[in-house]
Amino acid sequence: MLSLAGRLRKMGTEHAAQVSYELKLADGEGGLQSLALNPLLGKVLSLEFGGNIHCIHCERKTNKSFSQGYCYPCFKKLAQCDTCIVKPETCHYHLGTCREPAWGEAHCFKDHTVYLASTTGLKVGITRETNMPTRWMDQGAIAALPLLKVNNRLASGLVETTLGQTIKDKTAWQRMLKNEVEDLDLVQEAQQVLADYQPQLAALDNLEFETLALEPLFFEYPVLQYPTKVKSLNLDKTPKIEGQLLGIKGQYLLLDTGVINLRKYAGYEVRFSAH
Repeated sequence: MLSLAGRLRKMGTEHAAQVSYELKLADGEGGLQSLALNPLLGKVLSLEFGGNIHCIHCERKTNKSFSQGYCYPCFKKLAQCDTCIVKPETCHYHLGTCREPAWGEAHCFKDHTVYLASTTGLKVGITRETNMPTRWMDQGAIAALPLLKVNNRLASGLVETTLGQTIKDKTAWQRMLKNEVEDLDLVQEAQQVLADYQPQLAALDNLEFETLALEPLFFEYPVLQYPTKVKSLNLDKTPKIEGQLLGIKGQYLLLDTGVINLRKYAGYEVRFSAH
């Protein structure tokens, strides 16, 4: 039996002919264990939560996790946990109220890409260039296409909000896990979006953007069988989760007993085993 223990982190991904996944477990002292998950398809996995949660930023023990792994003090003080990270069009750096100006300058004043993705249907989103293609694999996209490049996060949020008038910016995660996806031609969709929104984009004040090459990336996930009905598993309610690994998509393990989003439980101390 294979067994290891540590504090959960989001799964590592690598874009290949089939998306390659790694389980990541931190030891609380800067060390990180990695375990390839694709070879475990078909095996019975066990994930047991010992009751302790540690903040993924400061490592202090916390009774509850906020924003996928932070303790409450970090959730309230860190710029990376502010509302503007989820809604970049609300960036308030220019008002002098950024929680951590130095962090904002290092992360938000970088080139950002506005993209189209095929998850369950057409989706618009934004990401820093350094997060491509990880962002799309974490969302379970079957294809993604960089559309426009801007030079800061606020600008990307304004573009996303503009396109979001008719294009969804959320993934229907249950449909995504059942592989209920539309057959989309992303290049054709992108050309239509650019044509339809040219006046609105041109009207955005002081916003400069670059149209990209419209070259899609495609993703195939390691899945033996997709669920016909999605049952979400919860470590807080069921500290020991066990089942046969039928697939991995997004940040979810697909077991024959249900599905679990490992990213949701970042910072949880667990013991993982496979046989």
